[in-house]
Amino acid sequence: MKHPNFKLSPEITRAVDMGAPIVALESTVITHGLPRPQNLELARNMEKQIRDTGATPATIALMDGKIRIGLSDEELIRLSESDSTLKVSHRDFATAIVKKVNGGTTVAGTMFAANMAGIKVFATGGIGGVHKESAFDISTDLRSLAEIPTIVVCAGAKAILDLPATLEYLETMGVPVVGYSTDEFPAFYSRESGLGVSARLDSPKEIADFAKAHWNLGMRSGILVTNPIPETEAISKSEMEPMIAQASAEAIAQGIHGQKLTPFLLGRISELTKGKSLKANLALLLNNARLAAEIAKEMGSVKKDWAI
Repeated sequence: MKHPNFKLSPEITRAVDMGAPIVALESTVITHGLPRPQNLELARNMEKQIRDTGATPATIALMDGKIRIGLSDEELIRLSESDSTLKVSHRDFATAIVKKVNGGTTVAGTMFAANMAGIKVFATGGIGGVHKESAFDISTDLRSLAEIPTIVVCAGAKAILDLPATLEYLETMGVPVVGYSTDEFPAFYSRESGLGVSARLDSPKEIADFAKAHWNLGMRSGILVTNPIPETEAISKSEMEPMIAQASAEAIAQGIHGQKLTPFLLGRISELTKGKSLKANLALLLNNARLAAEIAKEMGSVKKDWAI
C-alpha cells in the first residue's frame, strides 16, 4: 500500500523494485550541521561516494510537509539554502507534516523513515548520546538504535558527549557496538577514546553476516558500526579534550540546551580548532558513506511486507 506522508524519488523507487543496495543519508548535516557552501558540497560528495561504490544514495528530508526519500540535486540545493528548516526527530514529524514545512532529519528521524522504506543501511557522521552538560539530556538516537533494526555506520558518538555513559546506555538496551577493524570505540574527530566495542569485524561481509544473524534470532535493535576517521584527518584526543571542555563550559554559561546544544558545540569547536575539526568532520562523513555502501552491497535485497 501507499503511505500519504511519504514520497520516494524515481531513483529510489527503481532501486527498491530491483532489490538494489541503498544507503540512507540524514539531512540535519545539511540544514543544521555545516555552514554554506560546505553543506551542499558535502551532500553531493556523499551521494557520489555511494554511487561510485555501487549503491544508491537515499538522502531523507522533509520537503513541503512530505517525508522525502531520495532528493534531486535541485532539492538538495533548496534544502541547503533554506533559512527556516525544522530539525526533525521522532516527535517533530507530525509538526512538519501539519505545517507543511521543510526539515532536516536527525539520526533518529532518518532511521525511522529508512526503516519504513525497507532501507537497512544508513551512513552518518556521529550519533547523539548522553550530554556531559546534563545526564538527563539523552539523544533520541539511542532509543532509536534500541528499537529500529538498521545498520548505522558512524565514526562513534560525537566527541562532545559523555562517551562512557553513552556506551552504557547502548549496552543496557542491547545494541551491538561493532568496531570496524578496531577494538576501540572511536571518538568522532579522534580514532581513540580508551573505550572498547562489543565486537570487532574486519570486512563489510562480516558486518552483513553479523546483522543477518542478529536479526534472524528475532532481535529488533539496530547495529552500530563504528568506523574510525582516516588517520590523515584525525585529531588526537589530547588535543580535542581542552577545546571540548571550553565549548561545553561556554554552553552552560550561556544557558544553551536542547536541540540548540549540539550545533552550538560543533560550531564553537570549529572556531577553536580554526576549522580543523570541520575538515575532519567532512572526511569522516565521506569515509562512512563508502563503508555503508560496501555493507549495503553485501546485505543484498531486503523485502518488506508493504511498501510506502
